[in-house]
Amino acid sequence: MDISPLQKARYEYQPKLPGMLRNGVAEICVKEGAETASVADQDKIKALFPNTYGKKEITFEKGTNTSVAKKQVVGVILSGGQAPGGHNVITGLYDALKAADKSNVLLGFKGGPDGLLKNDFVEFDDDFIDSYRNTGGFDIIGSGRTKLETEEQFAIVTENAKKNGLTAIVIIGGDDSNTNAATLAEYMAANNTGVQVIGCPKTIDGDLKNEDIEASFGFDTATKTYSEVIGNIERDANSAKKYWHFIKVMGRSASHVALECALETQPNICLIGEEVKAKNMSLAQITNYIADSVEKRAANGDNFGVAIIPEGIVEFVPEFSALIAEINELLAGEKTEAFNALPDWQAKYDFIKTGLSASAFAVFDLLPVGIQQQLFLERDPHGNVQVSLIESEKLFSELVKNELAKRKAAGTYKGKFSALHHFFGYEGRCAFPSNFDADYCYSLGYNAFMLIQYGYTGYLSKVSNISKSADEWVAGGMPITKMMNIERRNGADKPVIRKALVELDGKPFKYFEANRDKWAVETCFTYPGAIQYFGPSEVCDRTTVTLALEQG
Repeated sequence: MDISPLQKARYEYQPKLPGMLRNGVAEICVKEGAETASVADQDKIKALFPNTYGKKEITFEKGTNTSVAKKQVVGVILSGGQAPGGHNVITGLYDALKAADKSNVLLGFKGGPDGLLKNDFVEFDDDFIDSYRNTGGFDIIGSGRTKLETEEQFAIVTENAKKNGLTAIVIIGGDDSNTNAATLAEYMAANNTGVQVIGCPKTIDGDLKNEDIEASFGFDTATKTYSEVIGNIERDANSAKKYWHFIKVMGRSASHVALECALETQPNICLIGEEVKAKNMSLAQITNYIADSVEKRAANGDNFGVAIIPEGIVEFVPEFSALIAEINELLAGEKTEAFNALPDWQAKYDFIKTGLSASAFAVFDLLPVGIQQQLFLERDPHGNVQVSLIESEKLFSELVKNELAKRKAAGTYKGKFSALHHFFGYEGRCAFPSNFDADYCYSLGYNAFMLIQYGYTGYLSKVSNISKSADEWVAGGMPITKMMNIERRNGADKPVIRKALVELDGKPFKYFEANRDKWAVETCFTYPGAIQYFGPSEVCDRTTVTLALEQG
């Protein structure tokens, strides 16, 4: 099959490892640190994970390998949405396995957790692995979103592990997937199966991080991919000088992607969901904030601009969340059929007006008709509003348009407003990983094998000090239970990894906050350009602005 010159070159790229992992598997020893405790709800988490809770953090160092030699048969899965670099976690794991002992085996279970349940796998060899090195996507074995959380599932996985002689399972995924990894590790330990479970931190949303995990893989590549296109749009906006571009980017639960893209490109507007929630901002307040920028720029003769909107922004607006809750109640059970039987939108509108509280209806009435109808037409299997389907970029451009019409009628605004809309999501999930993600992911995979070799289970592969050059990176592991707390999910208390939201007192947000008023009025666009794979290290190996600011 023909391949592009870049694809061929990426196959040949040699990822950089942390200094202590470069000496070869035989010269890596382990240093144990302090015992750990969960981030919250310590007694409850400890009771749920008696065999894997409170374990020590560990760091790998240069020294004699003191692990007990044995043949390893390791299973690996990709779980959840795609993120650039997943293939390199697998290739790093494979290379470490084979460096320790050529007879070691790596099995890739297909379609995510389903592969473990169905015993559907492929055995990797050199040729197979070589054709996926440093490439984007999860197509090497596919992925899936099945949750591993029931005793029945664990029993099936255990039986399939026994059939294949598995000594360990590596789960590459986000917060939910690694919560499942922790639960599976506890089951395996409690039942003396001898099967270790190791996790690797993945998510382009950037919300799987804490004091130990400095970044989840894929975030670097995805945000650089989005920032390239946003920079291109900014250049176009400044050339044509007649459009406001409203750009929605990935990020349901946190606004890390939006913030990083803003730091990279310096748009006129970037909404941060965590700030909206903290300040209890209403739709009207957000609308006025954007409209003020449009008006001030128009006064300077600039009838164009760029606004970045995080995907989950409306879920952070308190009054909108209250509206959604009332709509779900309004159409609960058989009420949906009665509503759908109404002859036209006006009849449905009257039904809604009667059924909602005055405060909720005031919010509803502020929305464009298309969004109003979407709230009642798009339902999930449980009958609830599918908030993720709301086109928030169109919502806010329409609200701003209506507000500007009022200002024009009042004589305070004399500009022209034309909006264009974009959503950047899938474009970044399977991009060729940046050098940073290629190196980081390869290191995570290589490091995962070291955790296996030294007998650890219920641990997350950890590579830190990653804002520095790779030779200064530090490899090790941390118990997954350290990241966990209890949250209410589907009417029950569940142990889950705590999501990391944008910290409003953190350095990245503070830098953004200090500059955004200027960006809102002046044209301060910056143009990151395409990801560079060859050239000076300061261009090719640079981290995200977020990580650089966080780590100083």
